[in-house]
Amino acid sequence: MDNENTKSRRRRFRQWFKRKHKRPDPFDLGEVADRDEDDSNDYPDDVFVQAMENETCLITNELRVFVGTWNVAGRSPVGSLAVDVDEWLNLKEAADIYVLGFQEIVPLKARNVIGAEDPTEATNWNLLIGKTLNDKYGCPWLTPILNPITSDSYHYAGVRDSERRASASGRTLSPTRDQPCRCSRYKLMASKKMVGVFITVWMKRELLKRYSVSSIKVCSVACGIMGYLGNKGSVSVTMTIEKTSFCFIAAHLASGEKKGDEGRRNHQVFEIFRRTSFPRFPRDGDNLHPLTILGHDRIFWFGDLNYRLYLEDNLARQLIKTQDWRALQEFDQLQRELEYGGAFQGWKEGNIEFAPTYKYSSSNCNRYSGGFPSRAGEKQRTPAWCDRILWYGKGVKQHSYFRSESKFSDHRPVSALFLTQIDVAKSTTPRVIPLQPIIPPPNQTVQDETNKEEATSTLLSLIVKDIEASSSHMQKL
Repeated sequence: MDNENTKSRRRRFRQWFKRKHKRPDPFDLGEVADRDEDDSNDYPDDVFVQAMENETCLITNELRVFVGTWNVAGRSPVGSLAVDVDEWLNLKEAADIYVLGFQEIVPLKARNVIGAEDPTEATNWNLLIGKTLNDKYGCPWLTPILNPITSDSYHYAGVRDSERRASASGRTLSPTRDQPCRCSRYKLMASKKMVGVFITVWMKRELLKRYSVSSIKVCSVACGIMGYLGNKGSVSVTMTIEKTSFCFIAAHLASGEKKGDEGRRNHQVFEIFRRTSFPRFPRDGDNLHPLTILGHDRIFWFGDLNYRLYLEDNLARQLIKTQDWRALQEFDQLQRELEYGGAFQGWKEGNIEFAPTYKYSSSNCNRYSGGFPSRAGEKQRTPAWCDRILWYGKGVKQHSYFRSESKFSDHRPVSALFLTQIDVAKSTTPRVIPLQPIIPPPNQTVQDETNKEEATSTLLSLIVKDIEASSSHMQKL
């Protein structure tokens, strides 16, 4: 009888002690218990603990990004240039994002280099690009943009969450007086001008409703005359699409084909890396966007980079005549920088299968300037691939790399189409995760139980042993 009483006391004490000293479950959902706190029939020993887990996973989507560069030799976008722009943008294969870089949108005269920035030419180019894109895919009668851009540093303000949710639910949003019609398919995201260097970024409106686009900022770095004037340098745009950051750099580097001129170009590249920054502001909140160029996930560097050929003029023209691009690239300065880890260590460029883009005769023809016999007043220049597009980072695949044949300038425009991955965060439905049982099932070996008892010297085991010892002593008495 005393034995049974002792066992009953031990069992009740174990249950009470487990209730009072049970560790809090980190997965506890905070639900109200169904039973009374003093209910002696607590959890059975063979019950498994279950927990709810909210999972967040990254889904990889793909965007088509068009990158183009064009040195327009100080000429305004007038006349029949719309036809040339249409051919350059290759609208037969519409992209999700268009990133265009220009050089010399104004003549590089002293008053333009030293004087105040004039946004007129940047506005004219933006109007032409917007009209070209939306004539093809939007409502031609509502383009160009209803509110003309009066600043050379336009920033996208963002789409409100309510607007994105409305789009996702399938409701149609009607245009307001202050907004262009939604059937204008492409929206200007960012635009920046520094003297003659200009960048403009356009995105499909439907992407703005599907994805979160944030942290759009611009930066300019002047490294021309005396190292700080804007006749040479870069303008850059940073933006984040969902969880992936992008940086686009449009550059115009030092000219010249004399020995050592490539060193000046390399120095300007280093300066652009060093001085380009996108500071964070209180209004950014928790959006911790990259501060520097190399901090981004996907980077595109393009422009009139001015790298030339280590080759005599007549030999270069012979290789051009036979269209032996591979042989010609062996003498290309930028290829050597890429191969031997110079200014663009680790960067990539697509295979060049087109003729050098500079320098063409000013007489509006397909003839390179200079050569023999040369015309009066023409500059003697060895043809070269001055206009280039490079990229850096994973998740980028080049689909095409080509030049257009516009005779608008002494440079031919160059373009590339990329398939670019973005990471999209998506929350999955919470699911129940079975954990290990609190107390092992009874079919475990005696050795396992012995090991567990030896490894778990808790206050409970000490008190129970003390009770058992006291009970044994009382029986002997």
